[in-house]
Amino acid sequence: MEMPTPSTQRTTLISEPFDMVVFGGRGDLAKRKLLPALYELDRDNRLPPDGRIIAVSRGDMSHEAFIKLVEESCVEFSTKGKPLDSNVWARFSRRLSYTGMDATSPDAYGALTGMLKDRQAVVRVFYLATAPDLFGPTAANLGRKDLVTPDARLVLEKPLGHDLASSRAINEAVGAVFAERQIYRIDHYLGKETVQNLMVLRFANSLFEPLWNRTHIDHVQITVAETVGIGGRWSYYDQAGALRDMVQNHLLQVLCLTAMEPPISLDADSVRDEKVKVLKSLNMLAGQEAANATVRGQYRAGAIDGRPVPGYLDETDAKGTSDRETYVAIRAEIDNWRWAGVPFYLRTGKRLPQRCSEIVVQFKTPPHFIYPSYGAVPPSNRLIMRLQPNEGVRFQMLNKRPGPGELRLQQTALNLSFADTFGTVIPDAYERLLLDVIRGRPTLFMRVDEVEAAWRWTDSILDSWQQLNVPARPYTAGSWGPSAAIALIERDGRTWHEDDA
Repeated sequence: MEMPTPSTQRTTLISEPFDMVVFGGRGDLAKRKLLPALYELDRDNRLPPDGRIIAVSRGDMSHEAFIKLVEESCVEFSTKGKPLDSNVWARFSRRLSYTGMDATSPDAYGALTGMLKDRQAVVRVFYLATAPDLFGPTAANLGRKDLVTPDARLVLEKPLGHDLASSRAINEAVGAVFAERQIYRIDHYLGKETVQNLMVLRFANSLFEPLWNRTHIDHVQITVAETVGIGGRWSYYDQAGALRDMVQNHLLQVLCLTAMEPPISLDADSVRDEKVKVLKSLNMLAGQEAANATVRGQYRAGAIDGRPVPGYLDETDAKGTSDRETYVAIRAEIDNWRWAGVPFYLRTGKRLPQRCSEIVVQFKTPPHFIYPSYGAVPPSNRLIMRLQPNEGVRFQMLNKRPGPGELRLQQTALNLSFADTFGTVIPDAYERLLLDVIRGRPTLFMRVDEVEAAWRWTDSILDSWQQLNVPARPYTAGSWGPSAAIALIERDGRTWHEDDA
């Protein structure tokens, strides 16, 4: 462990005392994201001295064994790339405790109740890092045991169901115990710095907002590309697929922030009201229109970074044949005054050549181009917001190359790298979101009507695929998806942005 130095100290920003109970506290999400993020918050002096973290999971485990598990997780998955600070770890480990229990059994809550009963006045956060079919029973048991205080908060991880009906069932079950203001439906993409910066870019700079409409913007692309395959999640993924797993939540949330109207303020409901309007304005893709405006794909064996990788049906935990999509491309439109006629191209997939999440806003070309030596059609200005990796913002534009003689133009980029500009490592999204839960700031979390509007749009596509038997087209691992996805955008006279991915 490294000792703290002045350069590692951060501005102290203390939040109110809390008890965070993490159901599924030994699971993959807790080990990879939640516990390391809480450690980083403590390292940055953002947690109060009397904040506690209680992990709940099935199966017994000694306190010492749990502390060792958390230490190993923080070492492996910390985003800061540094050894654990000995003083911080000593403080953080004192916050930790573990209790083994079956959260679905009302008779199993004795130990947890005993741990919480003497701290009625502090904020209680119940984080359900479990399968969604446990959300309702766990919430019901928390209510039966009188553990839901006025300041209690419930955090729900995706997936919130597999369609609109199942999502409503989950929301109704937890809503019977917790008020809507107490429910925090998390989408970690909303905690990413570039996603948050998108609102600042639009609404705090007079340069962009007057141009942010159908008059000046040709189209928008939103890409979330992953190099990884399914790994050990085949059984889950084969029930979900790329449309449910990525589009219904992550990509639609990014689309909302890109396309929404300016909110009257930054309070939670003002922002979420505008997001819901976008979701309700999305053109409903149904029947043959859905088949024409979407592409399903499934990866086959190929190579990533020069190394061979198996196809979806050849993964070690694969079970038989399947037509489940691991890639989706969609051409969507927003039927409102600002965006009428502007296509939004969405795509996401596994086993693509690069890990990349970005928003590309392509502006229209000048109505009359006076530099014929460059060519008849100049390249468009593009605003590229990179969510991961190497978070930042670039603006592509034409400039004159220095030198006498013939006038020569070259496309160049104004580049804002967050890490270079601000001299800091970009924190993991869960750090921001967990801190917002503790502080009771719901702006970056989904409201129930957002979830339902997103499922309603997604269900229409899923139903159309099933009715028309739309196939998952094969694509080679390491490529950018099926050739049909290229045709989807090129028949509009446009191309996917990949040269700088």
